Amino acid sequence: MPAKRSPARRPTMKDIAQRAGVSESAVSFALNDRPGVSEITRDRVRRVAEQLGWRPSTAARQLSGEGTATVGLVLARPADTLGVDSFFLQLISGIQEVLAERHLGLLFQVVEDVDDECAVYRRWWAEHRVDGVLVVDPRTDDARPDLLDELGLPAVVIGGAPDARHPGLSTVWADDAGAMASVVGRLYELGHRRIVHIAGLPGLAHTERRIRTLRAEADRRGLAEVRSVTTDYSDAEGAAVTRRVLESGVLEGGSPPTALVYDNDVMAVAGVAAATELGFSVPGDVSVVAWEDSALCRMVKPWLSALSRDTVEFGRTAAKELTSLLDGGAARAVGVPVPALIERDSTGPCGA
Repeated sequence: MPAKRSPARRPTMKDIAQRAGVSESAVSFALNDRPGVSEITRDRVRRVAEQLGWRPSTAARQLSGEGTATVGLVLARPADTLGVDSFFLQLISGIQEVLAERHLGLLFQVVEDVDDECAVYRRWWAEHRVDGVLVVDPRTDDARPDLLDELGLPAVVIGGAPDARHPGLSTVWADDAGAMASVVGRLYELGHRRIVHIAGLPGLAHTERRIRTLRAEADRRGLAEVRSVTTDYSDAEGAAVTRRVLESGVLEGGSPPTALVYDNDVMAVAGVAAATELGFSVPGDVSVVAWEDSALCRMVKPWLSALSRDTVEFGRTAAKELTSLLDGGAARAVGVPVPALIERDSTGPCGA
């Protein structure tokens, strides 16, 4: 039997001290930017540490109160809806780019609901597991900002509106109202007067903003046959709701809508398939708009019109705001560009 291989030994401060010809205390002062050594010694110690491949111990940083080099992200959504959701994949990709540049880890957890999410924050705080958190899916009645304020845990809320009640939390927000207004305006120009919004989870702040804006835009234009229906974001519910609104109708008089606006690309693709099975032509009988643009929107026939935004950059912006807080910066609200409507083959003039 071959001999068991011993694990590689990590370089220590003692190794650096021996190579640089200084004391271990001098190495500690130099690597932790503390006074007590000359700049020449500090530079020499850092060069030797780089040559040896030395990195600070996360455990030691935690014991000394200097942080964990880790940030957290908790997602309270049905786990079976995440595998096909391109938004979160792109968002996390952007977050990870920035964290990698800072050698920060990302601790990710999926839970059942917001109560479980709050319990995770309390545990992470008590165990010193993370230095800060990224908060997604703001709610209309949200307990998380108060809790994070109480814990003093640096946090960035992604997708929320600026909140004067929690000045210690940063916010990276998107103008969902402006985006919905642009969609309704364009459909109105195309002659559509019966519009159904197949929305995401009820209680999410951005879902409610989109529903309110749709209603306000309909009232402003005198459109009586406009409605929102909430779902769980899944393709199954997207297809089921599409069948229901096209077959039995949810509008006054039981008339089918001439335009459908879906809160993500997955539901829109499923909706087109369901409409086609029922004998509806897209866009001849019903126009379709997806909220999130993705490659999926260009892999079906007809290609889907969609609201497009740089979701990866959205994630980068959120991560940069969190690292700014960790560096001692002030909390602030940062807006990202309004998603732009990209018109493709799934929208056209109303034929009704």
